[in-house]
Amino acid sequence: MKSSFAVKALFFLALSFFLFTGGYAQTKKAAREAAKEAAVKAMVDSKTYVFIPQSVSPMSGRVRQITPDFNMVVTPDSIVSYLPYFGRAYSAPYGATKSPLDFKTKDFQYTSNPRKKDGWDVNIKPSDKDIQNINVTITSSGYATVQVTSNNRQPITFNGYIQELKK
Repeated sequence: MKSSFAVKALFFLALSFFLFTGGYAQTKKAAREAAKEAAVKAMVDSKTYVFIPQSVSPMSGRVRQITPDFNMVVTPDSIVSYLPYFGRAYSAPYGATKSPLDFKTKDFQYTSNPRKKDGWDVNIKPSDKDIQNINVTITSSGYATVQVTSNNRQPITFNGYIQELKK
């Protein structure tokens, strides 16, 4: 009789241990996710972040993985883009050797709207470049999709993430 009581007590002790430690891990994970979401919201609201692409999807062709050397830096007063372009150009300047998405501009419009479920939709319209708009969809976890629409080229989409701009 005593051994069955000891087995039951040990079972309930082990069960309560697993339940309480599992709850602590879930609380810790939720706290990390809330901190990440607050950091991403602060970056989007302050218009200060770096987009790091991981893959690119041209309009025609296959998805390509790219190195983390490419980026797009967004600040309140400028956009610095160093992104590759794969796709069809309907017209291009004579002797052009660099990517059409390799540019710097200070003349642009920036609008940010929250999405219904999660994240933000950011629309950037450079006024002095051959780019109609840059649509950035950012999730609360920091993942982002950038779609670039140009006047003389096929659209291109980049998938990646945003991170804090380091000084």
